[in-house]
Amino acid sequence: MCGWQLLLYRTNRTEFCDLQSNAMILVSGFSVRLLIVLSGIVIPNVSPAVEAFTGTYGINYGRIADNIPSPDKVVKLLRAAKIKNVRIYDADHSVLKAFSGSGLELVVGLPNGNVKDMSYNPDHALAWVKENVQAFLPGTNIVGIAVGNEVLGGGDDSLAEALLGAAKNLYNATKELKLDGAIQISTAHSQAVFSDSYPPSNCTFKESVVQYMKPLLEFFSQIGSPFCLNAYPFLAYIYNPGQIDINYALFKSNDGIYDEKADLHYDNMLDAQIDAAYAALDDAGFRKMEVIVTETGWASHGDQNEAAATVGNASTYNYNLRKRLAKRKGTPRRPKSVLKVYVFALFNEYQKPGATSERNFGLFKADGSIAYDIGFPGLKSSSAGSSILSLKDMRGQGWSGSYYSVLTACASAVLLFFIS
Repeated sequence: MCGWQLLLYRTNRTEFCDLQSNAMILVSGFSVRLLIVLSGIVIPNVSPAVEAFTGTYGINYGRIADNIPSPDKVVKLLRAAKIKNVRIYDADHSVLKAFSGSGLELVVGLPNGNVKDMSYNPDHALAWVKENVQAFLPGTNIVGIAVGNEVLGGGDDSLAEALLGAAKNLYNATKELKLDGAIQISTAHSQAVFSDSYPPSNCTFKESVVQYMKPLLEFFSQIGSPFCLNAYPFLAYIYNPGQIDINYALFKSNDGIYDEKADLHYDNMLDAQIDAAYAALDDAGFRKMEVIVTETGWASHGDQNEAAATVGNASTYNYNLRKRLAKRKGTPRRPKSVLKVYVFALFNEYQKPGATSERNFGLFKADGSIAYDIGFPGLKSSSAGSSILSLKDMRGQGWSGSYYSVLTACASAVLLFFIS
């Protein structure tokens, strides 16, 4: 017969050992790990999940352009838009410094080009975390490290083989630095890892990626990390415009699809893509793992073979996505798991390679003005009537110019009032 005592301290990264009851509690942030010694046997609790995403709406802050606003202006834009969850694809120090004191929650990225080095050199992983994470805490609220992006299913077997080692070494580095209770380790997957996603309940992982995916999922299950999915109804529609109802892809009214095997109905493609991931996880034996969408969006401009890439469609998709996330509900397969999504992307990035659409996913233009209106304020207006906020900014700064400009702005504000 053995008694034990639970002592909780709301303190940051401290370790307390109750020698009298042989119970040790590790507190990191507000995450608690408990080891209970019963009759000389140590029974560890399951590691609690680190929350790297609070709320439902986040955004990807890509910077493959030399004409976008400076990081400090980006912080102002994000705070004005009330977007708290942000992902970047590296750990650029100018960005990390700008985010200091902002209250924004930031996931930093380890680029694919560094994955092998982190995998084969644990000391390099420790140095990387010290230099790019620990050095900026607690001022900059770094909550996660994304290890590579869309590594599995990309055709590079040597990179795929290195992914798990990199994830483990980075996690061990956070653990050594006593940051493991505050920093979540993850990696994002494209839909190229799936063999068949229609209907959603049929989805499984491709045989070519299972050898890498299964050990990775086992590790992430142990440390409480989610399955991160880059899901694009836009791409699915572009590749199969004759087979997919665009209204289904845009969250608009449509007949949807019925998954007979699961007895579930889907009225939008994003939910179906997410539930396909859940089906694959179930098939692989990871029924409790959460799916988070780390990228989704719709291009506002594209090549001739990307006719659906229009401002109207991009505005519709992103506006309806915001409405869907505001309902704080799950998918048909996981109705109690509130959906969390990072939108791609903050800016149009004109230096990105590939199709024209790749450079036109931004909610904002390079100058910080809105690409289209879905309810967010921009840093400045691209036209006199693009937002009421821009008129307030003009008034605060003192109006100048011809009477014609003033009258145009007033007329635009009146028009916005009557059509809203």
